[in-house]
Amino acid sequence: MQYRRHLILLVLLSSTLHAAETPSFRNTIQPILTRYGCAMGACHGAAAGQGGFRLSLRGFDDEGDWISITRSANGRRLTMEDPARSLFLLKATKMVPHKGDKRFEVNSPEYKAIADWIAAGAPGPKADDPRIVSLEVSHPHLVTQAGKTVQLKVTAKFSDGRSEDVTRWTKYNATNASVATVDDFGLIKTTGSGEGSVSAWYLSRLALATITIPNASNVDPAAFAALKPRNFIDELTLKKLRELNIPPSVRAEDHEFLRRTFLDTIGVLPTLDETRVFLADKTADKRDRLIDSLLQRPEFVDYWSHRWSDLLLVNGDKLMPEAMWSYYNWIRRHVAANTPWDAMVRDLLTATGSTLEHGGVNFFVLNDEPTKCAETVSIAFLGTSIGCAKCHNHPMEKWTNEQYYGFANLFARVRTKNGTQADERVLFSDTQGDLVAPLTGKPPPPRPLDVTTPISMTSTEDRRIVLANWLTGADNKLFQRAIVNRVWANFFGAGLVEAVDDLRVTNAASNEELFATACAHLVQHKFDLKALMRTILQSETYQRSSVTLPENITDLRYGSHYVPRRLKAEILLDTISQVTAAPTTFKIDKRNANKGTSESYPMGFRALQLPDSNIASYFLKSFGRADRVATCECERTNEPSMAQALHIANGETLNLKLSQKDNHLDALLASKQPDAKIIEEAYLVTLTREPTEREIAKATQLLATAKPEDRRTTLEDIFWSLMGSKEFLFNH
Repeated sequence: MQYRRHLILLVLLSSTLHAAETPSFRNTIQPILTRYGCAMGACHGAAAGQGGFRLSLRGFDDEGDWISITRSANGRRLTMEDPARSLFLLKATKMVPHKGDKRFEVNSPEYKAIADWIAAGAPGPKADDPRIVSLEVSHPHLVTQAGKTVQLKVTAKFSDGRSEDVTRWTKYNATNASVATVDDFGLIKTTGSGEGSVSAWYLSRLALATITIPNASNVDPAAFAALKPRNFIDELTLKKLRELNIPPSVRAEDHEFLRRTFLDTIGVLPTLDETRVFLADKTADKRDRLIDSLLQRPEFVDYWSHRWSDLLLVNGDKLMPEAMWSYYNWIRRHVAANTPWDAMVRDLLTATGSTLEHGGVNFFVLNDEPTKCAETVSIAFLGTSIGCAKCHNHPMEKWTNEQYYGFANLFARVRTKNGTQADERVLFSDTQGDLVAPLTGKPPPPRPLDVTTPISMTSTEDRRIVLANWLTGADNKLFQRAIVNRVWANFFGAGLVEAVDDLRVTNAASNEELFATACAHLVQHKFDLKALMRTILQSETYQRSSVTLPENITDLRYGSHYVPRRLKAEILLDTISQVTAAPTTFKIDKRNANKGTSESYPMGFRALQLPDSNIASYFLKSFGRADRVATCECERTNEPSMAQALHIANGETLNLKLSQKDNHLDALLASKQPDAKIIEEAYLVTLTREPTEREIAKATQLLATAKPEDRRTTLEDIFWSLMGSKEFLFNH
C-alpha cells in the first residue's frame, strides 16, 4: 500500500514534466546533495565514500559525481523507467534501510526535483549550463536585540541573467553562538550581545550576514563624548563601540604606555635612565617623540627581522649555515632600509641566482615544490589558506580545485642547480614544464587567484613576475589585508580578523570599516609599514588603559581597552636577561655551524637577534616559540602550561641569572644606596614604574631585617617576586 501511494504521488508530481524545465544536475541536483549532507565529509563526500558510493566533497566535481551516480555499480542507483523505484530516492527517504537516515520527505521539493531529473533521463552537466556569478543574503548587516528571530533569504544570480531564491538549498553556519544561531533553513535566533555572523554557502559561493546586538547596559553618553579621536583608528573604533554600546576605558598612564610601547615595537624594556627621563617629562608631545625614536632604534631592526624570519621560515635545520645567514641578512637589510612591503615581497618572489648572494632565493629552496610554494605564498602574503582546494573545492572559502592548480602552476618552472661553491644552489626560471592537475590529468592554465585571463602556456616569461605584479598590486585587497592584520595583531594582541592568517569570507573582521580604511592608509603611504605602525601607536585606541570597566570587561575584539597578553618567549627571556644584567649564552647546533666558527653566538646576543630558530633552549620551547617548520601563526603559542609555571617558580633560567656573580643585583648592593632607592630601582627596571608607599615599606623592611650575609639572597627574592608577577610576565 505504501509503495502504491508512493508511485501515485510520483505520477502526480511528474505530470507537468514536459511543461517544466528539466532540473540541471549542476545547478539543482548538486546543491541538494550538499545541503542534505550526502556530499559532505561525514557521508559519501569522504575521500573513500561510504557504502561503496563516493561523491566529491560539496559537489566540486560535477562530471565525476554524475558518473558515480548514473554509471557506477552498474547503474543500479537509478531506475529511469520508474524513478520511484530508484535506490537513489528510496535510500534518501528511508523507504529502504539507509545508514545515513532519512534525508528528506517523499513529498518534498527535493524529492520532486530529483525524480524529475531521473524521469528526464538523468542528464549530466553541460558545458553551456548557466554558472552562478553571485550570492546575496537579505540581511547583510543586521542590527537587532537579543531574543529576536530573523529569516534570511538567499538569492543566487546566474550567468544567463536569472535570479533564484535558493534559501532552502543553502548550507548555513553561525560563527559566534553566544550572539546568534541559525537553523538549516536560514532562521537566525539571537542569543546575546556582541557581534557575530552567519555564512550562507551555495554552489561554491559564499555570502555573509553580520549580526550586531548592542550591550543592554545603560551607558552614559558622556563616556564616548569625552574622548577626542587622534586619527581614523580612534574615529572608527569609537563608532563601533557606540554601535555595540560598549564604553571605552580611560587613557593608560605614562609608565604603562612606556613599557607597552617598548615591548610591542622593539621587544625590550626601557632602561632605568629612559624610564626616569620619560616619567619626568611634562611636555605634551612626549609620547609622539618616544614613538618616533623607537621606530629608528637598532632594536627595531632586530625585532622585526625576527618577526619576518618567523613568517618566512628562516631555519638552520632546513638550510645550510651560509644560506641561512644569507636569507636572514636579506630580511635584515630590507627592514633596516624600511623597504616598502610590496617591494620586499616582489624582490622575494622574483628572486633568482645564488642562495649565498641573493638570500631571498632560499624561500624557494625551502618551498621546493609548486603546490608547497602556492600554499606558503597564500598564507604568508594573502593571509588565507588554499590547501583544502588541493583535493576539492574549499569548503569554507571560494577557492576551487581548478584555481588551486592554476595558481600552483605559476611555480612549476622554478628550478635549482648546483653552484660553484660548496653548499651553493642557483635558482633560475625554466622555459618549459607544467604541473598536472590530478582531477583532469592535464596542466591547468597558470594564473593568479581570482584572475580570469591565464598566462599563455607557450610563454617563456618567468611566471613569477606576473604573480608578483598581481600580488603586490594596489588593487589586491587580500595582500593589503594580510599585512595590515599581522601588524595590527602585533600591537593589539589579536588581529582585526582572528586567526591572523585566516582571512576567509566566512571569518568576519571585528571592524570591517576600520580594516578597509587601514588598508587604504597603507596604500596611500606606499606600503610603508612604519607609517602604519606610527598611526597605530599614536592612536588613543592603542594608548587606552588595560584596566576594564564593568561594561567592557568581556570585550576582547573592539578596542574598548588594551588586552593584556603574556610576553612572547624570546622577549621574556631577553627581558629577564636585561633586568638581571646576566646575558644568555646561545649554543650553535654543531650540524649547522661552519667549520672553524665558535660553538656559541657572541656573549650578549639576545634571543630576538638570533637568525635561526634551531637553537637548543628549553625555556624558549616551553614558552611557545615558533619552530619555523610551517607558515602558520599557530606555530607560536601563548597558551599557559605547567612547564612555564615551574620555570618561573623555580626554573634554572631565572635562578641562575639572579644568582650570577657581578650581575645587576651585585651592582645595586655595591652602590651603597639607601634601601628605599634600591627597591625603587628594582621596580623601575622590572615593572617600569615607581613602587607604591606600601610596596616600598614591605620591601625595605625585608632588606633592613636581613643579616648582612643574607642581603643578597633577600634582594634575589625581591627580584624573583617582581619577575614572577603578572605585571612583569604580561604586556598590559
